[in-house]
Amino acid sequence: MHSTWGKRLCRGYLACLLALGSLPVWADAPIVIGTGGSAGVYLPVGKAMCELYRQATGSACQALTTGGSLYNASAIRNGDLDFGIVQSDIQYALSRGTEQFYDSGPNESVRTLFSLHAEAFTVVAKPPGIRNFDDLAGKWVNVGNPGSGQRATLNSLLEMKGETEDIFALASELKPTDMSRVMCSGKLDAFLYVVGHPSQAIDEAIRGCGAHLVNVAGPEVEALIEQMPYYGVTVIPGGTYAHNPDDIVTFGVRATLLSRKDVDEERVYQLVKAVFEHLDAFRRSHPSLVTLTPSAMVREGLTVPLHAGARRYYEEVGLLPPGSE
Repeated sequence: MHSTWGKRLCRGYLACLLALGSLPVWADAPIVIGTGGSAGVYLPVGKAMCELYRQATGSACQALTTGGSLYNASAIRNGDLDFGIVQSDIQYALSRGTEQFYDSGPNESVRTLFSLHAEAFTVVAKPPGIRNFDDLAGKWVNVGNPGSGQRATLNSLLEMKGETEDIFALASELKPTDMSRVMCSGKLDAFLYVVGHPSQAIDEAIRGCGAHLVNVAGPEVEALIEQMPYYGVTVIPGGTYAHNPDDIVTFGVRATLLSRKDVDEERVYQLVKAVFEHLDAFRRSHPSLVTLTPSAMVREGLTVPLHAGARRYYEEVGLLPPGSE
């Protein structure tokens, strides 16, 4: 009788489970993933993860627009978010209580799920005479909002050079959605962006007013990479953007999905499983994800321990040996 009632009234497998009281507790709880601005890569990547999670579990998931890495890291630390996309350098600073998190001290509760795309420290300039980072001295430059990972990366580079943002004639704090428009109106010489490529904001500046990409290299960059485990040389291939045929050499981090130790293990397991078991669809969701591989996602750019739910999945499918940390 019970099954007959279910067959008659239910509409789909998930509805039946709900009606019959058979749905796991974790599946009822929606998850929220902190991402970034609407012109960046984090938001579409977060939406893709949510869609895979919804399809796999039937549970709600929201990709939340935020100020970026620093905001997401702080929100995860404070318990305002359970999941967020965070640059590997911000992840490192949060766990060790350095840089922006010096006053709050080390945080041993943060956990990672997997890494995502490489993110290049990218300089986009309009004046043709700006060919290298040092050419930005005395120029009008958008450095990004205070809650962004790009601001933190810029300050690390400037500190290595023994400089501050005072080297710029103007250091504006526009959001990514406004950078290209303001540059093309003649009120900016350049903007900085730590982002996966291709990027909508950068494409708009290049097509809209003939901007170009700038190399970021030299002994200070080499020293920064050597000292910090989360940085590495990054190349933006020539042809990624119109009228920019040459490779651009810079440095960068990796985007990572961050959480906390106390976040439900089963929910983390199901989110990781949804992404990895539909990795082809995930890679197709944005050009920055095309080169992702399971082995790299489990190992690269992860400067804090894996969440127990993520580690359980990786051990089950053989990506990590049993009992790994």
